[in-house]
Amino acid sequence: MTQQASPGFPQDHAAQTADVIVVGSGPAGSSAAFYLASAGLDVLVLEKSRFPREKVCGDGLTPRAVKALTAMGVPLPESDGWLRNKGLRIIGGGGRIELAWPELSSYPGFGLVRTRLDFDEILARHAQKAGARLLEGVNVTGPLRDDRTGRVIGVTARETVDGETAEHIFRGRVVIAADGNSSRLSVAMGLRKRDDRPLGVAVRSYYTTPRHDDDYLEAWLDLWDGDKLLPGYGWIFGMGDGTSNVGLGLLNTSEAFGHIDYRVLLRKWLAGMPPEWGLTEENRTQPVRGAALPMGFNRTPHYTRGLLLAGDSGGMVNPFNGEGIAYAMEAGEIAARTVVQALARPSAAGIETVLQTYPRELKVAYGGYYTLGNSFVQMIGHPAFMRFATKHGVKRPYIMRFTMKLLGNLTEPRGGDATDRLLNALSKMTPAA
Repeated sequence: MTQQASPGFPQDHAAQTADVIVVGSGPAGSSAAFYLASAGLDVLVLEKSRFPREKVCGDGLTPRAVKALTAMGVPLPESDGWLRNKGLRIIGGGGRIELAWPELSSYPGFGLVRTRLDFDEILARHAQKAGARLLEGVNVTGPLRDDRTGRVIGVTARETVDGETAEHIFRGRVVIAADGNSSRLSVAMGLRKRDDRPLGVAVRSYYTTPRHDDDYLEAWLDLWDGDKLLPGYGWIFGMGDGTSNVGLGLLNTSEAFGHIDYRVLLRKWLAGMPPEWGLTEENRTQPVRGAALPMGFNRTPHYTRGLLLAGDSGGMVNPFNGEGIAYAMEAGEIAARTVVQALARPSAAGIETVLQTYPRELKVAYGGYYTLGNSFVQMIGHPAFMRFATKHGVKRPYIMRFTMKLLGNLTEPRGGDATDRLLNALSKMTPAA
């Protein structure tokens, strides 16, 4: 494939090569790029869209995600639009409870809300400041592989400017696929989604509402399909700008999965809200958009022949609560750390030995916990269990505090209280996903 010139596109040979090519500038890709560039490697990030770009998300960031942001040195002043929250309000089964984020030495005691319309760009620009090169509007079409070994040595890409399309080749010693749920790179390498792992679907929009400045994230467990309680939850997250992000997420362990019009379900759910909240079609400010939530390592292996998977491409969404940003950022850091150590080795064999440790590192970090999450998803897929858990759990603060730590994966890694020690022991004893 020949390289062709296109307006505004780097033409020199050096711009077509890098130590590491990162495909996608979402939380996983930008985090990996930041840590790689900070370590002195030449990093090229290829992003198919142009900023600002929309991304379907609840826009809520747990303390785990906040910790990942502060570790990167991302400024988080409230004056710059970072809206803090105190915890989670859970409503369901006739009960209502407000739970403050747990006070832990390992995580901050607050969460954040930030629209994905600019959150991803903030991370991408932060990676650029660290030295990463970012090319926007470049759609990666597949892996570039060595004819002899089959190893990934770069990517092919397409760029369209002013109606003209140019094909490009980018070469790198290692490639990180952070290209989302569909992950064209992963599929091209034969890494397809696993049917034995959970999958969710989320839909959301924005509504003008007086509830926009709520200092708690709010989750509703009462999602009904006729007389069946569905495995999932609805949310109302105040954005602080006169609007709230409102949506719902469902799991594929329900018999109704794939047979429900999720947008209709959202309207029916909101129809039961108090009129003074204004969560009506007339106050909707954005289209209702949906996206898949790949959970519990639903694509493996996370490393093969020069290609590492991070974030949604590797199915790294938490099965317990649908949170993806924190795990994408953490996986980006783990991937970067692995690559930095690998490329410091003097031989190809040494590089490969280190790169093959990446899946093991992920399993140590999340494997047992995700296995528990996969089992949890199966249990709440049964309407009777979901109804029982909702009815009897929400009204009991001690159960909900335990549940919050479990679902949010918020425990002290060492020591802590009895709940922390129990949850950590369960994760360690459970076989890795």
